[in-house]
Amino acid sequence: MNAPVILDRRRVLAGGGALIVSFSLTSAFAQDQAPGAAPTPKPSGSLATTPYLDSWIRIDADGSITVFTGKAELGQGLKTALQQIAAEELDVAFESLKVVTADTRLTANEGYTAGSNSMKDSGTAIQNAAAQVRELLVAEAARRLGQPAEGLRTETGAVISANGKRLTYGELVAADMLHVQAQPKSKLKDSATFKVMGQSIPRVDIPAKVTGGAAYVQDMRIPGMVHARIVRPPSYGAQLTECDTAAVKKLPGVVKVVRDGNFLAVVAEKEFQSIKAMNALSAAAKWKETASLPKQDDLLKVLTSLRSQDSTIFEHSNPAVTGRKTIEATYTRPYQSHGSIGPSCAVAQFTDGAMTVWTHTQGVYPDRQGIAEMLRMPPASVRLIHVEGSGCYGHNGADDAAADAALIARALPGRPVRVQWMREQEHAWEPYGPAMVTKLKASLDGNGKIADWSFEVFSNTHSMRPGGAGSMLAAQHMAQPFAVPEPKPLPLPDGGGDRNAIPFYNFPNARVVHHFIPEMPLRISAMRALGAYHNVFSIESFMDELATLAGTDPVEFRLKHLDDQRGRDVIEKAAQGFGWKAGQTPPLDRGYGFAFARYKNHAAYCAIASEVEVNRETGRPRLVRAVAAVDSGQVINPDGLINQIEGAIVQSMSWTLYESVTFDATRITSIDWQTYPILRFNAVPDSIEVHIINRPGQPFLGSGETGQGPAAASIANAIANVTGKRLRDLPLTRKRIKDAIDA
Repeated sequence: MNAPVILDRRRVLAGGGALIVSFSLTSAFAQDQAPGAAPTPKPSGSLATTPYLDSWIRIDADGSITVFTGKAELGQGLKTALQQIAAEELDVAFESLKVVTADTRLTANEGYTAGSNSMKDSGTAIQNAAAQVRELLVAEAARRLGQPAEGLRTETGAVISANGKRLTYGELVAADMLHVQAQPKSKLKDSATFKVMGQSIPRVDIPAKVTGGAAYVQDMRIPGMVHARIVRPPSYGAQLTECDTAAVKKLPGVVKVVRDGNFLAVVAEKEFQSIKAMNALSAAAKWKETASLPKQDDLLKVLTSLRSQDSTIFEHSNPAVTGRKTIEATYTRPYQSHGSIGPSCAVAQFTDGAMTVWTHTQGVYPDRQGIAEMLRMPPASVRLIHVEGSGCYGHNGADDAAADAALIARALPGRPVRVQWMREQEHAWEPYGPAMVTKLKASLDGNGKIADWSFEVFSNTHSMRPGGAGSMLAAQHMAQPFAVPEPKPLPLPDGGGDRNAIPFYNFPNARVVHHFIPEMPLRISAMRALGAYHNVFSIESFMDELATLAGTDPVEFRLKHLDDQRGRDVIEKAAQGFGWKAGQTPPLDRGYGFAFARYKNHAAYCAIASEVEVNRETGRPRLVRAVAAVDSGQVINPDGLINQIEGAIVQSMSWTLYESVTFDATRITSIDWQTYPILRFNAVPDSIEVHIINRPGQPFLGSGETGQGPAAASIANAIANVTGKRLRDLPLTRKRIKDAIDA
């Protein structure tokens, strides 16, 4: 894979007329306003912070069109969906467009690709920008033709008059024509006329991935590139006390040994040479370690005894409603790894005082900020270009690998440096999904409805992504280390550890307390769905326990407590698709489970029904089938949405049944696929059905993480249904199920 072509404003203008990329982060509407005047409405999505139309759409004089997004393709089908949106609003063929993803030189700063916000932020921005570009092109055509704009139409990249006169977008374009601020309102196309949006167009990123093409940053090969490997400390806080590098420097192909405090790396001409040199360097390194980790088998006590900042994030009271029957339950989640199949990788090159890094980070601008701080360079001299990597849906080692590559590249000016992590490094050093504890208590009234509800969650911020240099391992391990930033809770309504902790159901009395734990013993950060995975698992498991106490069918029980019609629709759709019937009896050794949530209480809706088989002799569970219903607003690509929910169910199944980080008093011990088991192909469900409730004309809600929590809870509820025993500690392993059956 060669380095991508660099486009800049000067080179584009030199080649002729074009609508060029030139974005501003200033407010779109900074004009002075009269005191007391209503604030000027802002454009939609990320147009609110990056308002110029040519930040999103570029049209060249030859008619070619490029769409720009600050979001990254992670395997979620982002590029395809954004290409569909732009093609639809511009009235051009899908194949005629090119999409450029996150690049600090070329695209807007849209922060992280996270939180299922890509369609809401970038998709909405591109849709509105494309619609306004189309209007401007029509207005220019009307001016040239001397005809009213109302009598013109757009089709296949041209504006056409009633008498057939045709002006292509390339003919209409003029330099800086679209360097104008977006308006608050766009004249979007009627969804009933859509030709591209709403179609299951094959993903543009798949062909290279399935044919062995150059699809990932791991595949990049730049002329003159050298290969680097890191020697990580054996444990948190370990100090490098001795390292004789003389023998390593004499090994075949070795170019350089780089040491900066506890940061230790070796560079060689060929990849296998770098691996052999890494092993030799590792053997030469002597470390002082400290036993500082808690007991893994007592996470409940550990988490609830750690220092916490406590706040009541939701409270509602109706003294007229009181409960009679009360139950309590505690649920736990261990630390969990992203488990990226391909370990993290990055390529960096330091030339003429400028650093370029190719990386699969989910936030090129925040990562640039951290790397610039680490190298003590101005951010303008650091460029980060997103290249797809092995997707992780969260903060794995990608940002760290980028920092590693930059630090090493600075020591080898002019030469591209490729850093590839090893499997044990990824498993031992990536930031994990945080451990969590939830405590629930609820009462039923005389009618079998929930009268009061109490929910407490103990967990960390769930995001320690870069921004600052201290978020990255290389900067932490330098001789002059950067301090890890102070963990802070993520604000609601999205939240972090408290994401989805506030119930979406209607309870007359409810109280939710967030016990924010600033410091955790293991390195943690964002993993798909953040706290919503465990909070929804807890809430929806407890709803089943309460339904049993009330003697009510679990689906009926949920509907009793839900007024939101779109939520009711997905519950009813999933139940109908599954063939759910009150009082049903599953086949022998099988159980049925159900769960529902609206992600973040303001994004996509998802309900999932599961059928799980349990081998009573071994305790081994198997998800036989799952039926889901999802409402994520206006659907862009139905097959892409189905892929998202299918993937969420499979990944959540793996978390729920298998995954847990293990450690002793000093080191992480789950460093490979034997010690950190994940779902294998022979355990994949027989079938997964996804039913889409499309909402034409409604906002994009974001669906990438909506299935994580409901999938976990529906599986747990099915296991309880078949075994008659409720398991509340994740993962629901074969041993835990067997112990419960035998108890």
